Amino acid sequence: MVMKWTALCLVAVAMLGGFCDAFTNSYDAKPVPPRYQKPGPPARQEPSKQVPKDPSQVKQGFETPLTWSFPEDPKPEPQPEVSVELRHPVPAVTVAVECRETVAHVEVKRDMFGIGQFINAADLTLGTCGVVGEDNAAQVLIYEAELHECGSRLMMTEEAIIYSFTLNYNPQPLGGAPVVRTSSAAVIVECHYPRKHNVSSLPLLPLWNPFSATKVAEEFLYFTLKLMTDDFQYERPIHQYFLGDIINVEATVKQYFHIPLRVYVDSCVATIVPDMNSPGYKFIENHGCLVDARVTGSASKFMPRSAENKLQFQLEAFRFQGADSGVIYITCHLKASSAAHPIDNEHRACSYINGWKEASGADGACGSCDSMSYPPVAPGKGSSGSSGSSGSSGSSNWGGSSLSAPRKIRDVSQVPTEVFEWEGDVTLGPIPIGEKVIA
Repeated sequence: MVMKWTALCLVAVAMLGGFCDAFTNSYDAKPVPPRYQKPGPPARQEPSKQVPKDPSQVKQGFETPLTWSFPEDPKPEPQPEVSVELRHPVPAVTVAVECRETVAHVEVKRDMFGIGQFINAADLTLGTCGVVGEDNAAQVLIYEAELHECGSRLMMTEEAIIYSFTLNYNPQPLGGAPVVRTSSAAVIVECHYPRKHNVSSLPLLPLWNPFSATKVAEEFLYFTLKLMTDDFQYERPIHQYFLGDIINVEATVKQYFHIPLRVYVDSCVATIVPDMNSPGYKFIENHGCLVDARVTGSASKFMPRSAENKLQFQLEAFRFQGADSGVIYITCHLKASSAAHPIDNEHRACSYINGWKEASGADGACGSCDSMSYPPVAPGKGSSGSSGSSGSSGSSNWGGSSLSAPRKIRDVSQVPTEVFEWEGDVTLGPIPIGEKVIA
């Protein structure tokens, strides 16, 4: 029994000693801090380097490389070179006159200046009289004035009685704007009546005259002379030429209500001043013979007729010897007669091209062109600068129109086969002729 309690005490003492050792070790390892301890400064922590981790996602690439890029700034488009030629204003034939027995009948186009700008009828008066009618379809203003009214002026010559009117145009500002599109102008309108008549008391044979023939006997004609381009389609806006160039000239007659007419260039003279009676060079003479090629060996010639009321010819450019200005004027005497009249030795257009040739093909009418004697021409030489050149320039017209000279008087005692004929002088110029510079 004693042994039991002794063993039990030993076990209890062993367990108590183990518990005390454990308590003592625990107290030594972890001392208890004081209850009120002053906090110290925070410890400085050094930055640590983070090792990159493998991304959980992988960037997906393109199977083909990209070709797109930012667009470049726009560049201005190159402009083509445009050749602009200055076109000088040319006279426009927009006024027609019919001289009746007691009145003057005048018709004026609304586009009076030929520039596409219509005029106001209230701005245009015939003397002191206004417009009496208007043709809206043809855009024509109509004026009629008694011969002794509307401020007419009477003149008298040995052969004719002349009544003249002034067609006055004074443009007013357009709308409320202080601008005008046209300038003031004054056009002289004349009616010529012959003073000499057949007053014989002999009986007159009754003759039938067609209406067209009557119109021919009552109206005047307008002749024009223009400088043209190489193809004779347009007027040449620049009138400068050089030696060796070909000057293309076109003569026309305005027919209006006349029977078909044929125009002729009866004669032409070139001068250095605008006076046909001054010393010059006559290159068309003897009723339509273009002698320049015959005299100088040039390439001057008449062109084949394209219309009865037109006649075109080419003149090789030349200068007058000793003249420093290099400027010439061309004055031509034009004639117009019925197209039914045959071509003869007074109505022709003959050129010297290995013999005389007529513009309409009637070469037999040129037989008398050689009636005058011409000096021999040296090969390749002539007074027209340089001969044999084909030329490269055209021509222009800047004011070459003229009212025809008084018409011939029809005698009622003559047979009805009489040929009506009109004549007039027209001047072109100045035409500068320069010398070509050879490098």
